[in-house]
Amino acid sequence: MHELVEENDGEVTASPERVSRLEDGVSDSVWRYAKVDRAAVIIDAADYFAAMQKAMLKARHRIFLIGWDFDTRIHLEEGRKWYKRGIKDTYPSRLGGFFSWLIRNRPTLEIRILKWSFGVFKFILRGSMWWDLVRWARHRRIDFKFDSAHPTGCSHHQKIAVIDNSLAVCGGIDMTIKRWDTREHLAENPARTMPRGGTHEPWHDASMLMEGEVADALSDLGRDRWERAGGTPLLPLQKRKDSIWPDGLHCTFENVEVGIARTRAKHRDWSAVREIENLFVEHIRRAKRFIYAESQYFASRVVAEAILERVQEDDCPEIVIVHPAHADGWLEQQAMDHARAELVRCIETADKNDRFTIWSPVSDTTHIYVHAKIMIVDDEIFRIGSANINNRSLGLDSECDVFVDSTREGNAHASAAITAIRHSLLAEHLGLPEEDMPALLEKHGSMHALILASTTLEGRNLLEYIPPELNGAQETVAESAMLDPEDPEDLFEPFADGGLFRDGSRLKRMRDKLRRKKS
Repeated sequence: MHELVEENDGEVTASPERVSRLEDGVSDSVWRYAKVDRAAVIIDAADYFAAMQKAMLKARHRIFLIGWDFDTRIHLEEGRKWYKRGIKDTYPSRLGGFFSWLIRNRPTLEIRILKWSFGVFKFILRGSMWWDLVRWARHRRIDFKFDSAHPTGCSHHQKIAVIDNSLAVCGGIDMTIKRWDTREHLAENPARTMPRGGTHEPWHDASMLMEGEVADALSDLGRDRWERAGGTPLLPLQKRKDSIWPDGLHCTFENVEVGIARTRAKHRDWSAVREIENLFVEHIRRAKRFIYAESQYFASRVVAEAILERVQEDDCPEIVIVHPAHADGWLEQQAMDHARAELVRCIETADKNDRFTIWSPVSDTTHIYVHAKIMIVDDEIFRIGSANINNRSLGLDSECDVFVDSTREGNAHASAAITAIRHSLLAEHLGLPEEDMPALLEKHGSMHALILASTTLEGRNLLEYIPPELNGAQETVAESAMLDPEDPEDLFEPFADGGLFRDGSRLKRMRDKLRRKKS
């Protein structure tokens, strides 16, 4: 694939592809637009794993999976356990066995899996997965590859699936452990099992499954990534004439155009791609009434700057972000939680009209981990993908987002579905009936007011995030962005560009104002 820009003696000039794309109305925030015959927004992995298994059963040519993590020990659908009892026409629910079964029973099918290379260290603790890979090695139609085609410190973070170039997935759900959960997010659920026993915490996630021309586009992206990672070139496939849509899966959108945006760090002779970063800024600046977002992190300097600009306006849109109470793991907490505290404190200082709030979901007293990456703007734009609101997702890691913009020609009918998604997500987090959301939002006048009015002593709730005070060491880590850099070079020189609070920025002025008040 050609790049968006070419660098010549330090000057950035338009490549032939970029000129062509700009003439076609595609900006630097969008890689490609593609048609979708129908699409389903799938909330939480219980439904996602079941839908993917139904789709993969219909595959005849290629299952292509690209992810940050992949674990053959997970079960795709609880209840498909009859296979071991020898019942006819059944198949394993365990992913490793299911793929082996597919290869034996689908003579024309190939399965290609691309996973971030760092995860190879986790395999030491995944004994039965080693056995799966050994068994697969005998099958030339199964190929499992680790992706290390990125600068030091970066990761391969896309979550893409393409089946027979007819069906595609883009979102936040990896086929790995700790992801399976239902939309009830019960505080205790024995079905959320781990391979070695025990259960894991409630987990909220989302992906979008799409049928149509978009599968070709995501196949192009995936095959390019596969070859960059050293894989043998994969031949393009012709889209199937029959539909492989999963039986019983409700359709969210029909006959819409989706945009595709990417992040990729500069590496070898490949230039940097920052379409997702540009898209975040565009969408934040475009909002008139509200922004509803879900993200694993809130630590991006660029996004925080864009929000800070908006909250200082008299007609600022309401901005509601749902994310986990804490990052997952000690190192991630040092990288993300401290930066979040500093950024939120600055934004709240400038937010005179209380238009910006961040919330964390709970089930009774148990925190629900938010891994979904979603943004809804004015019920006109719906966006989903792999990119979080942090620096890595906008500049270091390989990412892919897709979005539906109902203001684009031919997409006007999608607006009602986008509204329904927002209502469904709020209802899920607040433990309220989905059908009551329109009346409740009208009654209370804002998402913020509805959330406060719906707070109960038990059950499902959203708890407002209050930034904690940081000590000197924590402030230094947060301000340097050393553990969440914007560029690969910043890993080695964390203060080279000024970190989170760069000279002349709105964030720095607000941070300095806060410090003067403290002193």
